[in-house]
Amino acid sequence: MAHFVIMGCGRVGATLAHTLMQDGHSVAIIDRDASAFRRLSTDFDGLTVTGVGFDRDTLLQAGIEDAYAFAAVSSGDNSNILATRIAREVFHVEHVVARIYDPGRAEVYQRLGVPTVASVRWSADQVLRRILPEHTLSGDFREASGRLVLRELPNAESWYGSTIAGLEEAAGVRIAYVTRFGEGILPTPETRYQRGDVLHAMVAVKRIEAVDRILAHTPEWAARQLAEQEDLGRPDESTAPGATEKEKRS
Repeated sequence: MAHFVIMGCGRVGATLAHTLMQDGHSVAIIDRDASAFRRLSTDFDGLTVTGVGFDRDTLLQAGIEDAYAFAAVSSGDNSNILATRIAREVFHVEHVVARIYDPGRAEVYQRLGVPTVASVRWSADQVLRRILPEHTLSGDFREASGRLVLRELPNAESWYGSTIAGLEEAAGVRIAYVTRFGEGILPTPETRYQRGDVLHAMVAVKRIEAVDRILAHTPEWAARQLAEQEDLGRPDESTAPGATEKEKRS
């Protein structure tokens, strides 16, 4: 069970709080208007904190120091960005996301290293995909046999600057499209992965853990693993770079 802090108890914030609570996580939700908490169901057993979401004391009261993720989904773009940056830069929360109403600001925010989602009807689902990695395991699309899934790859800072072709070869995936500055683009083999990009890839379901492990290491590490496998005559895919011990034994 992880702890999540949400700023903003509007429709999206309340939906997030209920979804996370139902998944067994602990939740604290912040809003400057105490009446906003009336959107929460009577069985909500998380923490409600009345205050400004970018105030240090308010965040501490919400348990930000123990938070796995922070989502700023209030009605103000500037407040959301400020709160998200404080959560990441002051309290070192790894998983953060800010909801924005002005898509024209997306490029600026992503250059600041702040993942954003647009204000659309499915905002709650988009936020969950940023702060709850397991929420992406089911993927956006699964082909008929169930062996392949389109999923959002985890952020991989050590791979920034790598070409899409090089990343595909190392991880054993096919990049379907890239979300850059809030817009989807079709990458070429020469396209380079940069900070703020979100990669959407077709992945073999049985290799999801292996792919995540590769991206958690450096390209140099992945290259060494590939070279070692080539020297050994290229074993089957279960022993590809990043394969888990369980996969290797199966």
